[in-house]
Amino acid sequence: MGSLSAKRMQTSTRGFTLVEMVTVILILGILVVGVSSFIIFGTRIFVESSSVDQVLSQSRFAVERMTRELRSALPNSVRVNSDSLTYQCVEFVPTEASTTYLSMPIAPNATALTGTVILNATDKIKENQYIWIYPLIDSDVYNSARQKRAQIKTFTPPGEPPNLANQVTLTFMASTRFAEASPRQRIYFASAPVSYCFEKVPSSNELILQRYTGYQFNNSQPRPIDMGAGVLMAQNMINSFTDSSDLPMTLTPSTLVNNAMVHLQPRFTVNGETFQYRHQVQVINVP
Repeated sequence: MGSLSAKRMQTSTRGFTLVEMVTVILILGILVVGVSSFIIFGTRIFVESSSVDQVLSQSRFAVERMTRELRSALPNSVRVNSDSLTYQCVEFVPTEASTTYLSMPIAPNATALTGTVILNATDKIKENQYIWIYPLIDSDVYNSARQKRAQIKTFTPPGEPPNLANQVTLTFMASTRFAEASPRQRIYFASAPVSYCFEKVPSSNELILQRYTGYQFNNSQPRPIDMGAGVLMAQNMINSFTDSSDLPMTLTPSTLVNNAMVHLQPRFTVNGETFQYRHQVQVINVP
């Protein structure tokens, strides 16, 4: 009776054999490798898809922002310059308001300090703003030699006495005489030029897109280094400045019968893959 109990106790306390332990370790190792590979693969897919989504969102925002601003550009203010190695820039003047003038000092009349326009309370007019009448070429916008541009000193807001009929008198910074009258008596208001520049990163062949504003009007189009600090709009682009078929943008100038056209064609790269926009922006040429 006692020997039988001892055998049962010995049987119940016996551990795993070496073969059993090795088998369990192998099975657990296979499971860990399989699960870890699945987790790593899923994480890699998530990271790559997040990178692609970020570049897509950034590129769409940049192209849409450029499109909206170019469409509101002052007629004949768009101009493009480039360096075959480092940058390509488009410059224009975003129109903040436009209306009809009633009386302005226009050649051959004498110079004057004031002019009268029709304004609504919603028009974005402010002091120190610039005005243009009948700009036909980009030098009419950026160069005041032909007197197509003047700067506002003061004005009485529309809807307030004595301008209840929205006939507002503008006072200029200096005595002014515009070179030509507009056939439709149109006048445009804006504050400062804007530039979008595709620039090559010195440490790589990738390009970035930056937006510049807050600088002064220049007779010749300025370089990025002359415009101060820019705001980063997009990156991860790989266009070439030396290949005319691969430029990030081109300009088709306006004519007497056609509007100007800006062709945006930046190429983006992410995770070894590339995609390209081919977008045309029409810039109204009705001064």
